[in-house]
Amino acid sequence: MGHTILILGACGQIGTELTLVLRERYGSDSVVASDIREGSDALMASGPFEMVDATNYSALEDVVMHYEIEEVYLMAAMLSATAEKFPMRAWNLNMNSLFNVLNLAREKKIGKVFWPSSIAVFGTTTPRENTPQNTIQEPSTVYGISKQAGERWCEYYCHKFGVDVRSLRFPGLISWKTLPGGGTTDYAVDIYRKALSQGSYTCFLSANTRLPMMFMDDAIRATIELMNSDAEAISVRSSYNLAAMSFSPAQIASSIQRHLPDFSIRYQPDFRQEIADSWPMSIDDSRSRADWGWKPEFDLDRTTEEMLRSLKN
Repeated sequence: MGHTILILGACGQIGTELTLVLRERYGSDSVVASDIREGSDALMASGPFEMVDATNYSALEDVVMHYEIEEVYLMAAMLSATAEKFPMRAWNLNMNSLFNVLNLAREKKIGKVFWPSSIAVFGTTTPRENTPQNTIQEPSTVYGISKQAGERWCEYYCHKFGVDVRSLRFPGLISWKTLPGGGTTDYAVDIYRKALSQGSYTCFLSANTRLPMMFMDDAIRATIELMNSDAEAISVRSSYNLAAMSFSPAQIASSIQRHLPDFSIRYQPDFRQEIADSWPMSIDDSRSRADWGWKPEFDLDRTTEEMLRSLKN
């Protein structure tokens, strides 16, 4: 069958766009989308879809064997803000789905795995500017704890069992195609929607909370470039730092005001402020640049132009 891919969590923020890009690249029948619920019309119409709970090993194994899957992209997860409300559910989903996929790879039922980590693996004791690839990781959120544990298991399965697992520590991701999914950085998606629909936005983070961010097209491209790299080139088997830009709500607001001069923003920090304060402000991703040639294409102004233009249409 050539190159057969399974995407778990295909209806989520990253999963939706990843599925469509991979189908364009490899042909729609080569990419099987799956989730615990149906996705957008565009996703559902674009190729094969299976209803699968990623925490159910035998259901997962059935789909893998049926379609002769070679690569799995595990995008199913409970995100930071939601996970704080449902700690055990988040832990069980985030960890059990990972173990299921790693064990399928260990048993040679699949050949290659992509699993996303996050800047949430870092904590208040981590250097916050230019956060290094290898540094203190003392995450204080349920999401961060699950991502940190996941990174250790990925590296362990690679070294102990030869599993070809690859990972990126995603910053906040900005996209116009899907609605925000319960993350702390999701204000950077919502702000563009509200700017167009209401002309104002009330932000749940304070004005100068600077966080690493990335436009979704860059994140998808990074994922595919990493997966297409030679295994020998990949020196990091926990998860790679990945960066594009860093900005605060005040900076994104002024970027929007250049296009919509009447746009106004108010600040009402909530529990997500504490999460954001525990994360890095900027990321050193020199290992990604050196090992597999990573280079972002979108800065804040280009992101703002793209978001406003696409949401208007």
